[in-house]
Amino acid sequence: MPERRARSAVATRAAILDAARARFGTNGYERTTMRAVASDVGVDPALVVRYFTNKESLFAEAAEFELHLPDLRDVPVQGLATVLMPRFFAVWENDGAFLPLLRAAASSPRAAEAMLQVFARQVAPALAAVAADHADERAALVGSQVLGLAFSRYVLRVPPLADMTHEQLMQWVGPVLEYYLTTEPR
Repeated sequence: MPERRARSAVATRAAILDAARARFGTNGYERTTMRAVASDVGVDPALVVRYFTNKESLFAEAAEFELHLPDLRDVPVQGLATVLMPRFFAVWENDGAFLPLLRAAASSPRAAEAMLQVFARQVAPALAAVAADHADERAALVGSQVLGLAFSRYVLRVPPLADMTHEQLMQWVGPVLEYYLTTEPR
């Protein structure tokens, strides 16, 4: 008689989310199906429905991630990039939700909206604490810089960005982020 493997609802649910992130990142929202996600995990599609109800709920949960940005109020202007950039690198390189969401945002209005929500809930308030004025504009400029960098480095793999160390990127991009946050517009 074959040995039965113990089933873990937590592990199965996590595997479904991982597969969904990969599918949404590769195929976008519209072309991803719950059946395909179930197939990737080797489970019945009904199990995906049981855990997530529908594709929109699956996507919403797969797209969630936390930046865990620190309080920037006491950080000197010249130190903003050295505080922010390591946090961005950690999310870009270690969070399974970010890169698939970034890829999907290029072609999916739902993914783009999810990315905008992360920006509105997490990035803009953190940056508003250090913006001299025009907090929304400054946060949007920083967001465009870091999302463009992430897309170029991790999705398109543009040389030499893809080969630069974290320290090199901080030296190049850090002053730009600090400029966006602190310099008076002309």
